Amino acid sequence: MSEEEFEEAVADALDLIPGDLLDRIDNCVILVEEEPPDDVEPDTLGLYEGTPLTERGEWWATGSLPDRILIFRGPTLRMCVSVEEVTDEVRITVAHEIAHHFGIDDDRLDELGWG
Repeated sequence: MSEEEFEEAVADALDLIPGDLLDRIDNCVILVEEEPPDDVEPDTLGLYEGTPLTERGEWWATGSLPDRILIFRGPTLRMCVSVEEVTDEVRITVAHEIAHHFGIDDDRLDELGWG
């Protein structure tokens, strides 16, 4: 899957997130990276970097850089064997990382079946 096709899969996954939920994402960018950083497990599919909405104070955003949701192409492609599998995994990963932005931790995501 080309970089462009993978980015389209991420965009399609975002289109599946309900609009009222997307409207509540605050000061956060979603990026596609080829590989996770060296200090992260090499098979990591996505990563949320930032301060969840549930932990922000009144003055949090003053001078703050945006939070980042990173979706990693390399590990996703190595894990999946078909375009359909990549598409499904990207959808799950995008939803999972957006959930972290809203303050939902991995344990709760596992309970909900999004782990």
